[in-house]
Amino acid sequence: MPDCVFCKIRDGEVPAKFEYRDEHTMVFHDLNPVAPHHLLVVPNKCIRSVNEVDDEAAQELGYMFAAAARVARQLGFEQEGYRCVVNTGRGAGQIVMHLHMHLLAGRLLEWPPG
Repeated sequence: MPDCVFCKIRDGEVPAKFEYRDEHTMVFHDLNPVAPHHLLVVPNKCIRSVNEVDDEAAQELGYMFAAAARVARQLGFEQEGYRCVVNTGRGAGQIVMHLHMHLLAGRLLEWPPG
């Protein structure tokens, strides 16, 4: 998608502070963090939202969770605990229409959120 900021980050057109990157997934710091650790886990393939995940795209979700776990270990908060959040649609808070997961840690994350 030509106007997708995450595609532009993937393609090197927009800078980001990466923690992890491979052929399937990128993990970078959110510009407006809501927790001491707030990263975005984004598939390289541009899938607009969970609503577009079919059998073919389902593997991308697995790559995203594997990347989230890797970064949690790498940054040392896997034992303390963390939250993975996927917003689907504007009503749920999805601002960028490219599937992504918020990886949050470093403070008490109460339930229910929002």
